[in-house]
Amino acid sequence: MKKRILFIVILLAGACFFLSAQLPQDVYKKQLKDVLMDIEKRYDIKLTYSQGLVKDVDVLYPTWRYRSDAETTLTNILYPLDFIFQKTGEKTFQVSKYAYHQRPLEEGRKHLEKLLSSYPDAEAWEARKAELRKCFLESIGLTKLPVRAPLNPIYTAVRKFNGYTVQNVGIETMPGLYLCGSLYRPAKGKGPFPAVLSPHGHFTSQDMNQVGRYRPDQQYRCATLARMGAVVFSYEMFAYGESLLQVSAADHRTSLAMTVQTLNSIRVLDFLTSLGYVDDTRIGVTGESGGGTQTFLLTALDDRISVSVPVVMVSSFFYGGCACESGLPVHSCTDIFTNNAEIAAMASPRPMLVISDGNDWTREVPVLEYPYLRKVYSLYGKESNIENVHLANEGHDYGLSKRIAMYGFMARHLGLDLGAVKDKSGKIDESKVTIEGYEAQLVFGKDGVLPANALKGADKIREVISTLR
Repeated sequence: MKKRILFIVILLAGACFFLSAQLPQDVYKKQLKDVLMDIEKRYDIKLTYSQGLVKDVDVLYPTWRYRSDAETTLTNILYPLDFIFQKTGEKTFQVSKYAYHQRPLEEGRKHLEKLLSSYPDAEAWEARKAELRKCFLESIGLTKLPVRAPLNPIYTAVRKFNGYTVQNVGIETMPGLYLCGSLYRPAKGKGPFPAVLSPHGHFTSQDMNQVGRYRPDQQYRCATLARMGAVVFSYEMFAYGESLLQVSAADHRTSLAMTVQTLNSIRVLDFLTSLGYVDDTRIGVTGESGGGTQTFLLTALDDRISVSVPVVMVSSFFYGGCACESGLPVHSCTDIFTNNAEIAAMASPRPMLVISDGNDWTREVPVLEYPYLRKVYSLYGKESNIENVHLANEGHDYGLSKRIAMYGFMARHLGLDLGAVKDKSGKIDESKVTIEGYEAQLVFGKDGVLPANALKGADKIREVISTLR
């Protein structure tokens, strides 16, 4: 009897195993890399992707998702897995992980066409700008601007260099929140001088001398502009540099960063225009990468900016991969949405130079975003106020050639002396700029002693910001 029971148990166990092994989700499950290889053969196409991207990723019911054409098949296979594809040639496709902050190039092109059709004249465009500004401020959480709180600037000693001076300054952009930067001034003259805001981008390094506003390229551009006759304020991103005395580095990757950085830029404008030696009718702004986003967003929101130079950031299909750039739904504003090219266009008809390169998301600017921008500027008859310098063989930085292009543009539109920074051969010479180390540029010193009222932690900052709404 016991043998019969044991036999039955074994038989049932085997049956259960057989049945479980035959479940459809098991029968049809295949690894994504194998499915993609099969798709290449079936449809005679070439797919490019990294092996690490598809490693250990499974697809359920892949063959049931196949259709008569390759693109529909790829959509059915990849989209449920949060992967996307982009056509790169007649029979070639690039497979990548879905990223909310970027879209296929063709979608950017179509979006620009749709946007243009919605404002056939300057009056319609001005109404569009007003609508976007209102929505931006609501999305960012700054509807009660301007902030009237005192800036209470904290100055360090002035350092004198060849043709310019520098001193570190901390300003209280809202009660208990301090923004640190370096104030560059021409060594001679009493003004009033033009002023330039200089936000920075996302360039990280273990060497603090190579991070944020402390980087040599940031110092070169600020000091050279000062030698040309401008007052320049170089200031740091939220949760970078000395702001780490108040928050953690991880807070930069939260939506709070976009709110604080926008507020900080507006308050830098307040600070510069409060200085008796600054001409508040001649204010420029320029930054690269994430600093480029700050450049065109500030220009879109504040008419006190008269000249802007966003560098390696203006794109219709890339929105910025940092929460400080796209962590709040500004791009979802209005029924037809918006993109960074349209936000940049809100500078119109004020002079703007867009600097782009061939090795990032600005690679299409000469044939896509720049023609769009010219059409927007043409609504005012001001096409001469929009320019593009495209460096096809360069990459994502604010290198010398990009700075040279910016110097010329700022000189023309802010009345700066470009000749003051040229050598005997007529070339721009930055060699007279002194590159300072990290500690020399600190407001609160190497020990980081903050004022007694300084807020500590992102939650405390959010509480104060909520009182501004």
